Amino acid sequence: MAVTKRWQSGLAAFMAMGITAGTVAPMVAPAPSFAQTATSFSDVQSNYWAAQFIQSLAQRGVIAGFPDGSFRPDEQVTRAQFAAMVNKAFQKNQIRQGTRFVDVNSSYWAASAIQQAYTTGFLSGYPGNRFEPNQAIPREQVLVSLANGLEYSAQNNVESTLQYFNDSNNISGYARSPIAAATENRIVVNYPNLKFLNPNRTATRAQVAAFIYQALVSSNQAAAINSPFIVALNADEQTPVAIVIPQGTAIPVKYDKAEKIVVTKDETAPLTLTVSQNVVTERGQVIIPAGSQVVGQLKPVKGEKGSQFVADKLILTNGQEYAINAQSEPITKIETIQKGSRLSSALKSAVYGAGAAAAVSVVTGDRAIATEEVLGGAAIGGLIGAFFGKKSVDLIVIDPDTDLQMTIGQNLQISLK
Repeated sequence: MAVTKRWQSGLAAFMAMGITAGTVAPMVAPAPSFAQTATSFSDVQSNYWAAQFIQSLAQRGVIAGFPDGSFRPDEQVTRAQFAAMVNKAFQKNQIRQGTRFVDVNSSYWAASAIQQAYTTGFLSGYPGNRFEPNQAIPREQVLVSLANGLEYSAQNNVESTLQYFNDSNNISGYARSPIAAATENRIVVNYPNLKFLNPNRTATRAQVAAFIYQALVSSNQAAAINSPFIVALNADEQTPVAIVIPQGTAIPVKYDKAEKIVVTKDETAPLTLTVSQNVVTERGQVIIPAGSQVVGQLKPVKGEKGSQFVADKLILTNGQEYAINAQSEPITKIETIQKGSRLSSALKSAVYGAGAAAAVSVVTGDRAIATEEVLGGAAIGGLIGAFFGKKSVDLIVIDPDTDLQMTIGQNLQISLK
């Protein structure tokens, strides 16, 4: 029980741009006629590092997907594809006249997008009036494009800002000031290591999604969904950071009041559990501290003789409360108590639901059980009559250490300071 649970934050979904292509490029597909969510992509899991960025851009209609339902997050992005993406993401007036690139003819699928990205200041060409539309775009070019297109300039000493990156010497001269400005505006997202920019590596679809979404946030066009991989120069600031615990994450819990919990198959009983281990990000940041409480109920499982813990609320050790969708696996271990039989020592020291306490009191004749504390402090006097004449009763006996471990059924966002 000493092993901490590790997970990657996140949510999911990024598809190719919603562009109707003439000549179909690998990343480009006609815009789908239906909305797709992050979890609908076969190759983007909810705990994928860029899932939140991908999902949000897909929901905004900035990006769309491949016909086979995949996202292909590690595929390269070309300059033409990136031009189409920034045009979908940002609505901006022209700041300069158009130009004719010798390697982009008017019939090219992205000709209009390239012209728009040029006239709005997001992209420029190469010497000889070339655009190189099929060239894979490096990460530093993406950041320069976003900083220039949004007209950001560095407010602090450029070289001091860039010293944050261990590989800052690899940043091209033309890109240094724009990347410093992008860093100040929290556009830079580095996975898996914040300190490495990898400026000359080709940008992947996932990385471009993260950069574009952060550019939207920086220009007040989207809500912040901060992840552990966003470069924030002021590490001491107290702005809340939203961390998403993905669906399927396990929460280790314990119950210290008894070794066993006993309920009938038909009853609902309130129950509060304690988180037994820290739940942390892969960077070691504690999201749910050990000692936090999970409040919920033991409920009958529909369609079978069993019980299940269903969580309603998470209370962190600092008092923060969150609605939570989490539950244990169904517990179907039945122990039958016969009339006149004696309870085992384990069951005598157990905590009972009100219904189970009433049943045991009547069937065994052990009236002492009726005076002991039951879950939630419920009164059992009114329940005893329901068990008169019973020769036996089926009880569900729960071992809290093994039976109540739960998983999150829906992404849970926690705000940290």
